[in-house]
Formats: sequence, structure tokens, C-alpha cells
Amino acid sequence: MIEDRMANGRPWLVADIGGTNARFGWVDDGGAVDQIHKLAAADYAGPAEAVQAYLVLVQQALGAAYRPPRRAAFALATALDGDEVMLTNSHWRFSRAALQAALGLDVLLLLNDFEALALSLPRLGPTQWRVFGAPQPQPRGTLAVIGPGTGLGVGGVTQTALGWVALPGEGGHATLAPADDFESALLQHVRGRFEHVSAERLLSGIGLPELHDAVAAVLGQPAGAPLAAEAIVERALAGGDAVCERTIDAFCALLGGFAGNVALTLGARGGVYIGGGIVPRLGERFFGSRFRERFEAKGRFRAYLEPIPTALITDTLAALSGAALAIEQLET
Repeated sequence: MIEDRMANGRPWLVADIGGTNARFGWVDDGGAVDQIHKLAAADYAGPAEAVQAYLVLVQQALGAAYRPPRRAAFALATALDGDEVMLTNSHWRFSRAALQAALGLDVLLLLNDFEALALSLPRLGPTQWRVFGAPQPQPRGTLAVIGPGTGLGVGGVTQTALGWVALPGEGGHATLAPADDFESALLQHVRGRFEHVSAERLLSGIGLPELHDAVAAVLGQPAGAPLAAEAIVERALAGGDAVCERTIDAFCALLGGFAGNVALTLGARGGVYIGGGIVPRLGERFFGSRFRERFEAKGRFRAYLEPIPTALITDTLAALSGAALAIEQLET
């Protein structure tokens, strides 16, 4: 058994590190991600300290079967460029090379969080998604993922002869396009404050208050005190607040149009997946929205989009599987 582990480089350490929490997982000979623990970033000076705390938990669980990991892949909620890493919405700042040395790793892969989430898509199954529309996602060709959370993440993955290759990018900062007079009025209002209205400007946790303000203005309603994204969602779902309800309706419709643009841009015939933290909170209101209608509403290319599946990712740990695939593909 020891010889087998040495041969395939396992166990592996995988992580999904955001601004608030870091989720860690363990990949042993079976290939599944287990020993999953969530640690609060604020409790640790940096990732090295958090990893050491996690490894203590794994060692306690595995006892004599524990072996220190030699390979790791971390999904990080930030743009990556060079050795120095600065996490968005976190005090963690570190050097990739220094972290690898501190943890005694032979290999340390650093991935953008949506790069890792995209890599998880080929292996997701029906228990890990909920389809919006008839077609079922297919792990073939090119797949895309969008994720309205604090910001708006966008990623893709494409099938090649050498395996699945992630297509990271900053698609959330692409210009948001209206599809009717109401949405045009919304964007006109927001352009009064911002020179460029990106998709993230409205389709995210930081964007929902902006969208709410614009909806109130276009409907001729008093804006009132600013509302956080969580409060807008809660009031919309509870009913009785017409501005919040219209805000969520506009959010879902605009998100559908944006998702259709991503599908066209990447040629994501295998499916477009929705991640992030906002849409799962909307529940049935999302599935009763105009998202899918607007996804397909691309004029001459409606027939191109109609067979493309759209699905909400329900597995909150999917990015860990994507990080594991990144290591696995080093082996082939």
C-alpha cells in the first residue's frame, strides 16, 4: 500500500480558499475527496497556518494510516499573476514558492476559484446539479460556469486529447447588455454613477444594491435606506416589497441573457452551469423566472442555444473536485 501511494503521489491536499473561509479536502488512493473541513480565514495568519491546523485534524482522524501530502492544489478567490498572491476580501498575502517550501510539497498548483470550479464540471453528476430546462448537461466539448456571489465569476473548460483544459478569465467584467426598454432604463440610471456598467456591477452581491436602487428609480419609487444583498433577497422571497421582487426578477432575466452570451462566446454546447452563493438562495423563484427564456432569446441563434443545458450547481464543494482533477491530470 505504501509503495502504491508513493507511485501515484497520493495523498493529495486540495483547498477552496475564499475571503471568509477556507475549505480543505484529502484525496487518497480511492480518488474521492474526503476529510473535508472548513476553517475561518480570520483565525489564521495565512494559508500555511491554516493548512497545518487542517493536517492535525486529518492526522487525528487517520492515525497510523496518515502520510503527509506531497502534492496540493488550491483554488483561490483572486486573480493570479506571478509568485505573490493577494486574496480578495482577506488579509492573507503569501508567496507561492514560500508556501510550497513551508508545507514540504513537491507540487503546489494555484488556480483561480472559477478555474477550479470549471474543472469540476466534467465529473459532476445529477445529484450535484438541478437542471433549468429540459436538456441534461453533457461532459463533452466545452462547458461554462458563471457564478454570482460577492462578485461575478466566469470560467470554462474544454475537452482535448490530453484531458480537460480550464479557460479562466474575467468575463464578469464584460459590458452588461439590456434586452428591453425597462432594462435599458435601468442601465441608463446606473451609468449616471459609473462610466462602465459591467455584468458584475449588477449581477453580484455587490451589485444587487445598485440594481435595487435603479429599479426603484425607474419605477418612480422612493429608494429609502440602502439595502444589503441579503435583505433584498429576503424581502423578495417574503413578498410584499414590490421593488425587491422586481429587482430579483430583473436579476434573473439579466443573468439569463448574460449566460447566453457566455454560451455563444465559448461555444459551450455541453452546458452552462450556475455557481456562486446568490442563486441557490432564490429557490423556486429562480426556476420560475425568465432566466431560461432570456438565455435562448438570441434572435437567429435561438436554435443554437435551445439544446444547450443550463443547470444550478447544488454541490458547494465542487471546486475541491476540480482542484483534484488539476493534480490528477499532471499524472497523465
